[in-house]
Parts: sequence; C-alpha cells; structure tokens
Amino acid sequence: MKNLWNIILENDKKTVLILTIVINLLVVLLSFLPGYEGELPYLVKQLPLLNATLNSFTFLFLVCALIAILKKNVTLHQRFIYGAFSTTTLFLFSYVTYHFLAESTTYGGTGAIAGFYYFILITHILLAIIIVPLALLSFFSGFKGEKVKHRKLVRWTMPLWLYVSFTGVLVYILISPYYT
Repeated sequence: MKNLWNIILENDKKTVLILTIVINLLVVLLSFLPGYEGELPYLVKQLPLLNATLNSFTFLFLVCALIAILKKNVTLHQRFIYGAFSTTTLFLFSYVTYHFLAESTTYGGTGAIAGFYYFILITHILLAIIIVPLALLSFFSGFKGEKVKHRKLVRWTMPLWLYVSFTGVLVYILISPYYT
C-alpha cells in the first residue's frame, strides 16, 4: 500500500487528471441514464438527505481547517482536511449511487425563487467540476510539503470548495419538496 501511495504522489498530476476525468465523466453519464424501474427502496430515497448532510460536514470541516491554519495549527488543519476529503468521498459514492438508481428530480418552483435556484444550481455544478482537480492538487501539494505551491492553490481552492459544499446543501433544501 505504501508503494501505491508513493506512485500516486510521484505522479500526482497524472493522478489528478485521471481522477478529474473519471469523476466528472461518471457524473455526466449518470445524468443520461434511465432511472430504476418501479418504486425506489426507502434507503435509496434517503440518499439525497445523506448527500446534503455529508456536504454540511465537508463545509464545517473546511471552515475548521481554515481557522486552524490561520492559527498556525498545521496538524489540526491537516486533520480537518482529511475529514473534508473523507466526507466528500462518501458524498461522491452516495451521489453516484443515487443518480445511478433514480431519475433526476425536476425543480417545481416558479418566479424569483426558481431563478435563484437555477443560478445556485448552475454555479454549483460548474464549480464542482473545477473543484475536483483544485482540491486534489491542493491536497497533494500540502501533503508533499510544497508550501509555496500549496498556498497559491488554496487561495482559489478553499473559497470555491466552501461555495460548492454550501450550495450543495442549499440545492438540496430548495429541491427537497419535489422528491417523490
């Protein structure tokens, strides 16, 4: 396992590129697949709530990581970043599982709230695509102790990741009345 980790770290740009393509392609492909025929199992119906909960934890972990690094507590910062990556990874598995089984939910709101919802949704999706390589590159540069590179990356990564995790929860709150 340690050898695999060393290979990943030595080839972090290739790893980031491959993971970015695979993750984003998988999410796009899922939006074109037909959903599960029949009534979804109760557990599957609960996955959007789980996704929002995981996004909430990611947001909180990132805020705590930011506070920790501002206080120059690198160890605590790293632990919160590991937490954020853990909840994001769990979110990704849950999200992919749900969208593999369920059809996309259509937003039913109208007027100004619909405009707000679609603005949040579109910016969330576009920035979620961008955050994948940024978060991975930031993680690898920090893990490898490349402080200058890490600082340059996280100036973009942290606010974007905070936005994506927060708006993921907001999208859930706005669309949850329309889940069947």
